[in-house]
Amino acid sequence: MGKLGGFLQIERHGIPQRDPVERTHDYREFLITRPLAELRDQGARCMDCGVPFCHNGCPLGNLIPDWNDLVYHDRWQDAIEQLHATNNFPEFTGRLCPAPCEAACVLEIREGDAVTIKQIENSIINRAWEEGWVKPKPPRSETGQTVAVVGSGPAGMAAAQQLRRAGHSVTLFERDESIGGLVRFGVPDFKIEKTVVQRRVEQLVAEGVELRCGVDVGRDVSVQELRGRFDAVVLATGSRVPRDLPVPGRELDGVHFAMEYLYQRNRWVARELGPEPTTAQPAAERTISAKDLDVVVIGGGDTGADCVGNALREGARSITQLELLPEPPPRRPDDRTPWPQWPLKYRLSYAMEEAKQVDAGEQDYSVVTTRFSGDADGKLAALHIAQAEPAPPFGPVPGTERELKAQLVLLAMGFLHPERELLDGLGVEKDPRGNVKTATPYTSSVDGVFAAGDARRGQSLIVWAINEGRQCARMVDRYLAGQRNGGSDPAGLASHDEGLAGHADADRGPEGPPQHVGPGIPAED
Repeated sequence: MGKLGGFLQIERHGIPQRDPVERTHDYREFLITRPLAELRDQGARCMDCGVPFCHNGCPLGNLIPDWNDLVYHDRWQDAIEQLHATNNFPEFTGRLCPAPCEAACVLEIREGDAVTIKQIENSIINRAWEEGWVKPKPPRSETGQTVAVVGSGPAGMAAAQQLRRAGHSVTLFERDESIGGLVRFGVPDFKIEKTVVQRRVEQLVAEGVELRCGVDVGRDVSVQELRGRFDAVVLATGSRVPRDLPVPGRELDGVHFAMEYLYQRNRWVARELGPEPTTAQPAAERTISAKDLDVVVIGGGDTGADCVGNALREGARSITQLELLPEPPPRRPDDRTPWPQWPLKYRLSYAMEEAKQVDAGEQDYSVVTTRFSGDADGKLAALHIAQAEPAPPFGPVPGTERELKAQLVLLAMGFLHPERELLDGLGVEKDPRGNVKTATPYTSSVDGVFAAGDARRGQSLIVWAINEGRQCARMVDRYLAGQRNGGSDPAGLASHDEGLAGHADADRGPEGPPQHVGPGIPAED
């Protein structure tokens, strides 16, 4: 374990960040890494609990007490081996995950005192890259079998890497110009610089994964060709159909989905700062800019915050972020979300902190939009809002209507389900929410077609995406092992998953995803 009694002697020190005002002038990451001695102290606070609830909080099943202790003892190279044993891309989760593991830490029983797990995780992988400890791991032998992975977000990347390391020939299809999915095109560079994504892409290539960017499967490559060329197909297309706001005036020029805007901003940053895309960027149908405009972001989650951060850096005149739900309480409500559950409490986003520091933004809760209004040219001029009732369906409270000036509205209200064209072309069954239905874990209704990530479970966290990609790869490998055995072992149970072990026994992991509920994710039937 860490230092005996360390949690009593050493205070928690969270992740330091660059000054909110300073960082609004650039697109560099705003998180700062602490000195090694301070990180060792934070690792020393871990109690190595008899029942490590942090494991329950982490969908990946990360070996958190193990690498906390290794950092404390200055065994960083051993720490990265333990971290990679369960997580292909800890630099992604260390920057983008909301850290449900910390919410489940035993020290969090005293709210705000959890071990800084996310900070330690990020520091381990950052140092591993600096020291050259992260290297390609090509397979030891080839199976001669082929797998197509459609969609290159974290789930698709993890599945492709695991399957390639198992010895299969893997082709990763991506309809956009670069690998990474929403980590590349949805999340801003000031949260994760795209060189961080690109070095993992280069690792995939070095391990032998074939990349096919700018290829829309179902259109550029037919479903028949896909099924004819590959022994198995993994659908990791994400949940990309956004939730709309069907109110009068929705058609006005100036009302856009959040991802339309974020894609354009990330492509602009790529042109200005790099890295270069794998294929040419597509031309935008129309330019969306927040410069010198009154901007309203509808939706209070991470996507909404990313819109606020980008609009602020573009030079918006004012930014207002609206949330339909009531404002959460300032501290964990034990009667609703007791430890070790994810606490439903107010968290000031990095973006709103920036906006308030420069006096350019505000945030409002329990607000429902009733309609949009525009000028004679069909351009957005204002949205009409009202106080929302405190319970579903959150209708407008009579007598509370007001008008909010806006020339740009960004809809960041979440996503519904995967795009259906490819799913229908393959003939896979869908669940009532429109996701790929998997009767057994990750296995669709069509033989040889599997699903992972948001396309299977719905909109979720990045840690769930990576876990799903890894576990789906395990099921695909077993299926292919059954095919190699002439169908005598159709489930592939004779396989010992040696290729998926990352050349380490610690990588065997669970047979399926942990069956607990993550933050904001409904329990599965």
